Amino acid sequence: MNRESRLREHKRFEQVRREGTCWTDRLIVLCALPNGLERSRYGFSVSRRVGNAVVRNRLKRRLREIVRLQRDGIAMGWDVVFIARPPIARADYPQIERAVGRLLRQAGLILPGTPQQSAQDVVA
Repeated sequence: MNRESRLREHKRFEQVRREGTCWTDRLIVLCALPNGLERSRYGFSVSRRVGNAVVRNRLKRRLREIVRLQRDGIAMGWDVVFIARPPIARADYPQIERAVGRLLRQAGLILPGTPQQSAQDVVA
């Protein structure tokens, strides 16, 4: 994921959490807030409650890859924060991918007519 697509400032993370709208899943919480820009930015939060550093970094890489694959079908102009919940540590990649897709659809961030692309589609 390129630098312009990443949400990095702690202050903005907190603003998205506080002022944005949130949707929840067993594995992930998605919070979104319009940013007034021509692009969307994505942030990922995985706390120590989820696991050690190896587990947290692996989960962040997986979440970034899932969003990268779906980015073309996601509406522009939003700051989106994904917050991992502890059960995500035991989930496999397809389960996480389905959870992210479900939350993006619930939030209305998937553009109409966009086919959902998965990692299996890219490999095949």
